[in-house]
Amino acid sequence: MPADRTTDDRTTVDVRFPAAGPVPVEELIGRRAGTLRVGDERIREFLAGFGRRLLRPALARRHPELGSLGFFLRPSELARTVEGLGREHVRVPRGLVFHIPPANVDTVFVYSWALSALMGNRNVVRLSPRAGAVAEAIVETLHEALDGADPAVAATQRIISYDRSDAVTAALSAACDLRVVWGGDGAVREIRRHPLAPHARDLTFPDRSSFAVVRAAAWLCAPRAARVTVAEGFVNDTYWFDQAACSSPRTVFWVGAEGDCEAARADFTDHVARVVTARGWGVDAAMAVEKRVSTYGLAADGLAESVEFRGNALASVRLSAAAAAPRRWLGAGTFAHARLAALPELVALVERRDQTMTHFGFGAAELEELARELAGRGVDRMVPVGSALSFHRVWDGVDLPAEFTRLVTVIR
Repeated sequence: MPADRTTDDRTTVDVRFPAAGPVPVEELIGRRAGTLRVGDERIREFLAGFGRRLLRPALARRHPELGSLGFFLRPSELARTVEGLGREHVRVPRGLVFHIPPANVDTVFVYSWALSALMGNRNVVRLSPRAGAVAEAIVETLHEALDGADPAVAATQRIISYDRSDAVTAALSAACDLRVVWGGDGAVREIRRHPLAPHARDLTFPDRSSFAVVRAAAWLCAPRAARVTVAEGFVNDTYWFDQAACSSPRTVFWVGAEGDCEAARADFTDHVARVVTARGWGVDAAMAVEKRVSTYGLAADGLAESVEFRGNALASVRLSAAAAAPRRWLGAGTFAHARLAALPELVALVERRDQTMTHFGFGAAELEELARELAGRGVDRMVPVGSALSFHRVWDGVDLPAEFTRLVTVIR
C-alpha cells in the first residue's frame, strides 16, 4: 500500500515502481539514467513478460479486466504497433512523459504508460492513493516482471503516488516534454493551471460519453446463442467499471419499426438481466438510491416515458424522445432506451463528447458512411457490442504511438 505521509510533506512522492519509498520530487526529476529507442527490444521483452503474467488464470479470474490488458501486451500486438509507425522520417522518443490517469478506471494508466514506454520515453505515472485492488495487482505484477528484466526498465520508468500537491504536480509539469491527462473536464482544467515548458504539450482525455446502437430486426432474427453472447458482451462493456468508463454505453438506440424495437428491447433486457443475475452483479443501498433518484428525475423532467427496475442491479428507462439521451452517469447498471427509424438519424443527435458507439446488426458500409456523415462532430470509435473496453493504440481519435514520438527529418 502507499506509504503514509504528513500533509506538510508536499514535495515528496512515494515511488511505487520500482519500489523506492518516499523520494523528493526534485530527485525524481533529476534522474537521467538510461536511454531508450522507439520500439526498444528491452522494453518489448519486459512488456510481453508482464502481459503473460496478467494472463495467468488465477489473476484473470480475480480481475477479468487484466486479461484484456494482457492480450493487448502480447508480442504480436507490440510488433504491430512499432511496425505501423512508418519509415518516412526517423522517429525518436518525445522525452519525459508525465501521466495523470483517473482513479476510477484502474487499468487506463497501464495502456498509456506501456505505449509511451514502447516508444522509448522515460515515464512518470501518478497513481492515485485512492486506486483500488486492480491497481495494486498491476503494481505487484510489474515487480514480478522486473526480475530478470534489463536494468534500462527500472532506470527509465516510474510509478509514483502522492496526495494532492500543487508543488509536486507543478514540478513534474514543468519538467516533462508531454503531459497526458485522463479525467473529467474539471480535472483537466485543474491540471492545466500548472504551466508546461514552452516546447512541451498536453494530451488530454476529458469527459466522454458512449452509447450502443442495435438494429431491432437483426436482434429478433439472431439465434438465441448469438443473443446470449451479445448480452454477455454488453454486460462486460458496462458493469466492469460500474458503467463509469468513458466507453461504457449509457443509452441504447433501437433502429427499426416501432413494433420490432419494442419487442427487441424487451428481449434484450431479459437477456441482460439473466447475465447480470448469473454473474452475481449487484449494487449497494447507496447506489440503488442514486439510481432511483436519477431515473425518476428524468421522468419528472418529462424525458422518460417509463422506468423499470430488475432488482437493484438493472434499471431501464424508456426515453420520450431520442434527443433526450442522457450523457451524464445515472448509476451503475442504468440504461436509457430510445428508438430511431434509421441509422442516419444519429447524425443530428451526436455531440462532440460522444466517444464510443457499440453496434449490433449493421454492415461495414453503413458504419463507414455514418462516420463520414458525422464528419468529426463526435464518435471516435465504432466497435461491436462487447468491445467497448478493448483498448486500441488509436484512442479518442488520437494515434497514441505517434503522439508519444517526435519526427526527425533527415535529407541527404
